[in-house]
Amino acid sequence: MIIQLPGVRPEIAVQAIPDDERVWVPQAPDVWFRPLLLNTATGSWCNLLRVRKSGVLSRHIHPSWVTGMVLKGAWRYLEHDWVAREGSFVYEPPGEIHTLVVDEAVGAQEMVTFFNIHGAMVYLDEHGAVTGYEDVLTKIDMCRKHYAGCGLGAGYVEQFIR
Repeated sequence: MIIQLPGVRPEIAVQAIPDDERVWVPQAPDVWFRPLLLNTATGSWCNLLRVRKSGVLSRHIHPSWVTGMVLKGAWRYLEHDWVAREGSFVYEPPGEIHTLVVDEAVGAQEMVTFFNIHGAMVYLDEHGAVTGYEDVLTKIDMCRKHYAGCGLGAGYVEQFIR
């Protein structure tokens, strides 16, 4: 017997890489995310990030820690000498500025990485000025708009919200 506590949403068990391409939410040209968990109580989210282009994705900073695991391809940060390849686990400490790149230097033009992000993702220009941000609420909004427009319905995102 399963006991459901009042106010507690049930667990999530979904196929991470979906069969339906519409589940991938466009984030930028040739960049998508697939929501897995959008936690409004903690301000965190888990998603797959899929990049199908070569080049600089973004320069950003996180006020809290981030972890990731590369499922396909490879990527790197311009500020470091390591490459995150398929099977790599990545920990990003809070407050570090880094620039995500998928390019020939890592031997890939595509990647899929699972990320667990706590708090916001703040985008910066080359001078360190803030150019935008994402948090769990903006991610939810992006999902609602995309799912409404692609035929899945704006409510499709509700299954990932906790």
